[in-house]
Amino acid sequence: MFALKGISRLIFGSNNQESMIDLPQGQLYLVRPFSPKGYSELLFKDASARIRRTAQEFQYQLVVQRVYEEGEAELLAEEEGDDTEADADILAAERDEKTFLLDEALHFRVENREGSERVLCWRDLSGDAGDVFEFVCDGGISPAQVKQFELIAKQCQYERKYRKPHATASKEDLLQFEFDEQPIPPASPIHSPVLTRSIESSEMFSPKASAKSGPKRDVISDLDATPTKKSPPTPIKTPATKGKERDMGPPAVATHPEPREMLAAEVAELHFFDFPSGAFVQQDASVTATVTEIGNWKYWLQVGSADRDWLGIPVTADINPVFNFEFLSFIFNQFAEDGSAYSWLLRFKDHATLERFQEGLMQALWEQLNEIKWSKIKDKDRDYVTDAFNDLTMEDAEQEEEEEEHYEDAEEGSEDEDDRPQSEHYDSDEEEDDVEYKPKDGDTNKQIAVGYKHDRSFVVRGSKIGVFKHTPNNNLEFSTNISKVETTDGKLFSPKKVMLHNEDRNLILQKDDDPNKLYRMDLEYGKVVDEWNVHEDIPVVTFAPENKFAQMTHEPTFLGISRNALYRIDPRLSGTKLVDAQLKQYVSKNDFSAISTTEKGHIAVASNKGDIRLFDRLGINAKTHIPALGEPIIGLDVSADGRWVLGTCRTYLLLIDAQQKSGKNEGKLGFEKPFAADQKPQPRRLALTPEHVAQFAYETGKGVNFTPAKFNTGEGVEESSIITATGPYIIEWNLKKVLTGKKSPYLIKRYSDDVKADDFKFGTDKNVIVALPHEVNMVNHTRLKRPTRESIAGDFGGRRGSRFGSPMKSPSKLSRSAIVEEAF
Repeated sequence: MFALKGISRLIFGSNNQESMIDLPQGQLYLVRPFSPKGYSELLFKDASARIRRTAQEFQYQLVVQRVYEEGEAELLAEEEGDDTEADADILAAERDEKTFLLDEALHFRVENREGSERVLCWRDLSGDAGDVFEFVCDGGISPAQVKQFELIAKQCQYERKYRKPHATASKEDLLQFEFDEQPIPPASPIHSPVLTRSIESSEMFSPKASAKSGPKRDVISDLDATPTKKSPPTPIKTPATKGKERDMGPPAVATHPEPREMLAAEVAELHFFDFPSGAFVQQDASVTATVTEIGNWKYWLQVGSADRDWLGIPVTADINPVFNFEFLSFIFNQFAEDGSAYSWLLRFKDHATLERFQEGLMQALWEQLNEIKWSKIKDKDRDYVTDAFNDLTMEDAEQEEEEEEHYEDAEEGSEDEDDRPQSEHYDSDEEEDDVEYKPKDGDTNKQIAVGYKHDRSFVVRGSKIGVFKHTPNNNLEFSTNISKVETTDGKLFSPKKVMLHNEDRNLILQKDDDPNKLYRMDLEYGKVVDEWNVHEDIPVVTFAPENKFAQMTHEPTFLGISRNALYRIDPRLSGTKLVDAQLKQYVSKNDFSAISTTEKGHIAVASNKGDIRLFDRLGINAKTHIPALGEPIIGLDVSADGRWVLGTCRTYLLLIDAQQKSGKNEGKLGFEKPFAADQKPQPRRLALTPEHVAQFAYETGKGVNFTPAKFNTGEGVEESSIITATGPYIIEWNLKKVLTGKKSPYLIKRYSDDVKADDFKFGTDKNVIVALPHEVNMVNHTRLKRPTRESIAGDFGGRRGSRFGSPMKSPSKLSRSAIVEEAF
């Protein structure tokens, strides 16, 4: 829904300003065909055009007014921080509306282009020769509406010129207001040397096919120093991740392997993301992008022109492909051997060209990940995979009411605690004054188990487990240390996997080199008291509670998976603990990798193949099978009510709506009833934008590698956020913003070290518990920021080193009163 910000009263204080006709949707451009300032500038991405009366007789105005998404205008006003209401109104008038006196000097004209595109054009009388404004009508505007708008514009010009009603004018009289000039210059960004997609802007591409509404335009903007076509972007230096600075212009081209089969070859325009300007800078107006098979399930993306060989890279998940049909673009990353990352954009001439290229690229990516020929899978499955790389909106997006903007950056009040991670080693005899912290054991933190029944978190570090209390003011306070994790026969081990159990009184542990056994630690005594042999022939890949909140109860059983089996584990059984009657074993190797349960005990199981199965109970076939997109699923979570399934892959997350929208099972979950064959639930990829991926790598020298993502959870608490991490960044997705199709719907916070594990505090989405290699911390939601160049670079409270060097670590001496934390 859109809301017009009414400000015309600021310009003409009369009730006579009656709108005579309007075109409700389009985009306004300023086009400068001969100007060194830059070819095309998008003034209003969403706008309406109308003709209105003024207070003076025979005087009319052409008015183009910005159209806001609901709530956007108020947010923009807040960000501008106007001191007075009057100042705000004046600024709004200048920002939101363009008015032009309808005079023949404008040379107002209309052009119908190929397809259904219709453009209104008029001279910029205050600009340079040849400068024009263009209003590009949306595809939903009918030809009759545009024709009527043009007629009324002629009549208004007639009345102004002759100062009499247009009813006296003949058709021939109006012909003088038809201006036969050169064709209207195209306003499309395809013709512009600079494509701005600011890393600081929330208005980034939304990969959503928009064939119905016709092509829209992206932001084209003048920069302080606009590069000319084919000019290289400004060289910049990256952090010295390899001990030396390096240039961040386009990298040298690799030697191209010999192609065996051509999968796609299309002509496009090439842009390179320039970090200093935050813009995609045009490198070449015409290149050929090819995707080829080079043998042994390997594929190659090559871009070049007659003048230059631009790039060649292997097609893997690391390229982070994003297809945007709204802007006819394909955006992707390139990683160099030294760890540096670059972001490129290919813009194609039309939907058909982009679709052909997408088909070839997706075939290459699918075959590389699965080692299965694209032609072997069904058409509907190919469409399913392809669609997941396009559309980030949900079917019921418009039904979601926009939540209170808690997602915006919150002001940091004076009562905020310093949430920078700090540390203390485990030593009950340490002095009361400052303590020296330096790890002596060579271990690092690697797992967190967050208590549901009691306000405790358990952090695994080597063969030790730290216990932390959640304080009333949302900090962590060290409680105790379980210094030795040993088997019942005294063998020290480092737990591979841990899970709280039996009202948070027990911790279930798995030993890395003995997958057929599990161990029960009694947390009251801090020692392993039971060793369970699950099955002689069926190992445990991972395990999960019997239902979402089972750890808050005395429920003794829990679930486990092997690579090809799903089963219940009952510690009360004598001998092996696997319940044979509740075993579902597959003949084929499904390579199961993750499991999660709902509040009712419905079960989701994912695999390294990338597919997900939904069960209503153990021992039977899955009710729903969700096909793989390609990457292995390394983590799985489910909302308590079973509506949302969240899978984690290395470079993206999958969010799946398990509720059926039509048919005889409408309203039912995929756990309860199977989806119709042609109505599989459609996963949505939640991925960082390619620019952010490149900026992360620019800062850290690393690609994306997500930790298992989790919903916030709690009894009676609706899931609203998703937390994960990659490298030194924690990333929080706002679920409602994802569902309503918001662009870049995530916040970030950077730490000085890599995040090893993270999870929400139970019962809230406002606090996240984070484990760094040697530190543990509870961070408030308000500390997370929008992904800008500044927040990606990181703010370490003045303790961070130069942008071009490695960030400084936390100080080695910490006041005992300031310590939150860990203490190993």
